[in-house]
Amino acid sequence: MRGSFFGLNVSVSGLFSAQKNLDIINHNITNATTPGYSRQVGYQTAAAAIPMYDGTGMYGTGSVVNSVNRIRDDFLDYKYWSEAQSSGEWSAKNDLLAEVEATFNEPSLEGTSGSGFTAVFNDFYSSLQELSKSPADLGLRDIVKQRGVTVANYFNSTAAHFEKLQEDVNYRIKTKVLEVNSIATQVKDLNRQIYTAEVDGTVANDLRDHRTLLVDKLSKIVNIQANEVVVGQLPNGRDNVHFTITIGGKNLVDHFSSSEVQVTQRTTKLNANEDVANLYDISWKDTGAAVKVTSGELRGYLDVRDGNEGDNGSPNMKGIPYYVKKINEFVQKFAMSFNDGYVNGVDVGAGHADGYALNGTTVSGLKFFTMLGADGKPESSTTFIGGATTIPAQYSKLTAKNFSVSSEILSDSRNISASGSASQQENAVVLDKLIDLRNNVSLFGEGSAEDFMKSLIANMGIDAQQAKTMTDNQETIVKQVENERQSVSGVSLDEELANMIKHQQVYNACARMITTMSQVYDTLINKLGV
Repeated sequence: MRGSFFGLNVSVSGLFSAQKNLDIINHNITNATTPGYSRQVGYQTAAAAIPMYDGTGMYGTGSVVNSVNRIRDDFLDYKYWSEAQSSGEWSAKNDLLAEVEATFNEPSLEGTSGSGFTAVFNDFYSSLQELSKSPADLGLRDIVKQRGVTVANYFNSTAAHFEKLQEDVNYRIKTKVLEVNSIATQVKDLNRQIYTAEVDGTVANDLRDHRTLLVDKLSKIVNIQANEVVVGQLPNGRDNVHFTITIGGKNLVDHFSSSEVQVTQRTTKLNANEDVANLYDISWKDTGAAVKVTSGELRGYLDVRDGNEGDNGSPNMKGIPYYVKKINEFVQKFAMSFNDGYVNGVDVGAGHADGYALNGTTVSGLKFFTMLGADGKPESSTTFIGGATTIPAQYSKLTAKNFSVSSEILSDSRNISASGSASQQENAVVLDKLIDLRNNVSLFGEGSAEDFMKSLIANMGIDAQQAKTMTDNQETIVKQVENERQSVSGVSLDEELANMIKHQQVYNACARMITTMSQVYDTLINKLGV
């Protein structure tokens, strides 16, 4: 049965519905530029009808906004998280390999000064060529000495840059692990708030948006799987849903709890001659087991920091240890050939130690290149040889980091061996052989010394270009998925303004209806029969 003021009640329900929809639109417009915000709409239905007293039908009782719904496509979220992992990995590799590329400082590289290997190597051999024209010229000998120092300094500097870069990457790994833990804690806290807010059947839209935004950030850092899992039923009959995030099959977040990821310093180097000390490994704090990092920024950092083309269990990638290993190989083989004429396991008799100094004497095994000692000073030839019984054994401790011109040469450029005879100061037989070694294609598997370095730098450039290409491709894919998400969840101001006008008109119409009904009741009550 209808009440006397039934018509007013119907109009009032329309006012309330229009007001709620306008409030929702207001919230959407206010958050149009809020990162991660999902458009919200009111779910409006007709209110429950009541039967007519004579049984001939039912009276409508107006409208009601039953819920405020968050417009979201879960599939697009999962797709975004999957693609963001690859995007994060290749973006990290692209940035770091660009730094590796710049370390070599070749003129063909954008933004470099052109004082790289090619320049210093050319200058060194040009000075040798000039000295061969006048072997007794002390000025030319000093130039050779200084150009030799420049060659050594180039490799010292390159190795130092690689060490610094590896330390920087190692620190980035620690920072990202801390960020993973921070996000996990925030998600855990949001899970509790969402669960509490939704226990009565409502949907915590804004809290869910915040959680999704955090998962977006986390997906770029590390390989994750995020899911809402039904674990049972609540007393009110609703599903008991838990939100979980896993890394490599282990829960990082499990509803109201979270596991912590930690970094621990290695006690031994993975690559003895190519790594800095105390690099971090990533593990679970509760079990100590290694975290299975397969993608994301962390994977990119780990690959570049540890990549040694599969050596010693490291990733099958050319990272910092690989390039350190290659320049170490270069200085060992180059110094071995230049000092002792030792090429590819064969003594070709064309080394610096086979010649005579300017005073007509020769020091046994006098070497042009040695290494820096424990005190940081260049070693003499005798100290460098030590107790080694073979030529390769003498060079086993030589690296790009400790590569140096010998103390004998540094103290007196007259110790540079040029002559093949003790009595002929203008003889340049040995010096000519040293110059010819430059083009010896048997020195390395890649060919001559310059072929080796050109091949190394070219391969590095190819790897850097591949990383850039993959980064661009993944960024395009992620942007495409994000555009799809925005087309579903994003706020369109034009659409919201159109809806605002529509609900405003509804509100005005309902208000007008109330005025009309008021006039009807006024006539019925106060004026009927007057």
